Amino acid sequence: MTPRQRVLAAIEHRQPDRIPVDLGSTPSSGISAIAYNKLKKHLGLAGGHTRIYDVVQQLAQPEEAVLDLFGIDVLDVGRAFNTSDDDWYDVTLADGSIAQYPKWFRPIAREDGSFEVERDGQIIARMPAGGTFFDQTCFPYVNGYPSDFRRLPEAMDKVLWSALAHSPWDHAHEPDFWRQLRERTIQLRQSSDRALMIVCGCNLFEWGTFLRRMDNFLMDLVAEPDGARALLEALIEVHLGTLERVCEAVGDVVDIIRFGDDLGMIGGPFMSPQTYRALFKPHHVRLNAYVHQHTPMKTFLHSCGSIYALLPDLIEAGYDVINPVQTNCKDMDPARLKREFGNDITFWGGGCDTAAVLGRADADEVRRHVRERLEIFAPGGGFVFNTIHNILPEVPPENVAALFEAVRQCNGM
Repeated sequence: MTPRQRVLAAIEHRQPDRIPVDLGSTPSSGISAIAYNKLKKHLGLAGGHTRIYDVVQQLAQPEEAVLDLFGIDVLDVGRAFNTSDDDWYDVTLADGSIAQYPKWFRPIAREDGSFEVERDGQIIARMPAGGTFFDQTCFPYVNGYPSDFRRLPEAMDKVLWSALAHSPWDHAHEPDFWRQLRERTIQLRQSSDRALMIVCGCNLFEWGTFLRRMDNFLMDLVAEPDGARALLEALIEVHLGTLERVCEAVGDVVDIIRFGDDLGMIGGPFMSPQTYRALFKPHHVRLNAYVHQHTPMKTFLHSCGSIYALLPDLIEAGYDVINPVQTNCKDMDPARLKREFGNDITFWGGGCDTAAVLGRADADEVRRHVRERLEIFAPGGGFVFNTIHNILPEVPPENVAALFEAVRQCNGM
């Protein structure tokens, strides 16, 4: 099988020739630039560049040598943009190592060592001195909902996740963006037999928290559901407008489209299944239905936390893939998930506990842990190997190498 065939077989619950593997195809399956620099040094990979394509989370774009070494099966369409050395400039990270930012990203350095991002005279993001990611500081609807949502896109552009969007969306303002997206994606597909992923956002619950702030929006779901409902209805129209353009431009070229909506906490979902069904599920159904009716793309939902109670509804809503499979949360036992839902949705993640094992155990324990997860998730397809969310700055490079070594051994490579 080619990598593309392998990934699609897994999503379709057919047993692939070996377990498909991801690193860096999404902003929830990647690696911190600091961790990436340490990994390259450990592996003896000299030269090249550590390019931070996701400036909010400070994630590195894995280079071809790393993708080949670890047998990675899927690529982010965004890597087809910002391909020239002139698109980047050098910066020094918190640990003193060197990386590169895209040239459009120019955070303001403050005297206290922090960095800030300003839009229209307002600070929208901040990274403290010694920090490794940017925090949101601007919540446009924090004081209440507007009388109408005609200016919703302007409010969204003041939120760091939109204002500092990673590629390809950092080019979305350009007049020929949609033509570029199609041409560059076709070129990427012709140059690689890996599966292609496009990140499309379309968050609903999360956009409520980005605009109103988490505490306010959670209260709105109970105390002001009409305001929350009106916002969600405005958001879905914005999202469907973007989704239609994406499907038209690359729906016949890309294999998987990634949506996001963090619906869970460590101890359970942010909302009851009843609230999810009333406010969010109808919109998720529309997103999935549009993709499946107009393209062959598979739909991928990133949703952190304990979402066991919502999985039946997410499956009914039409999602093909769930990520990051946060098995260190309540009710997210991997064997139970595979047993109860393994025939209905593909688990993209859950392959290693990033916090408790990858960042704290020794390399032998990482290998043992990964092998155990593969034995649970891999049989019968329905699984793409990835860690639980991104590989963090403090993870020892020996453990990252051991992680992928264990997968390669299980794959007979």
